[in-house]
Amino acid sequence: MQQNAIFWPVLCLILWTFLVLVQIPIRRFHAAFKGRVVASDFRYGESERVPADVALPNRVFMNLVEVPPLFYVVCVVLFLTGTVTPVSLALAWVYLGLRVVHSLIYLTYNHVVHRFAVFAISNFVVLAMVIYLALKLPL
Repeated sequence: MQQNAIFWPVLCLILWTFLVLVQIPIRRFHAAFKGRVVASDFRYGESERVPADVALPNRVFMNLVEVPPLFYVVCVVLFLTGTVTPVSLALAWVYLGLRVVHSLIYLTYNHVVHRFAVFAISNFVVLAMVIYLALKLPL
């Protein structure tokens, strides 16, 4: 198996993170032009005056820079140790898909139970990747 294949889901998640990041200024400027927010609402982050639909992309972005770095590290270690297998690659693609679904739930209908379920499953996938890596490493 080509070891560098593990970087495709990594690159896709990085791209997805930037696509979510772009939503922050888009929604903020749109809200500002409509008079829903003013610049001082963002002086110390986001004040309680910022509408939820404007604040959501920022929260989704924060989610994408919290647990995913663990995914990135696991993928790099899999590559460096030459332990990328079809199983680890499949887990990486599943993780990417779950993170995209989590973001889309958050940015659209934002059902907390659905969002939490996808988030929890994605975290278990990363944990599975860590365990899989540990089992593949030579003693």
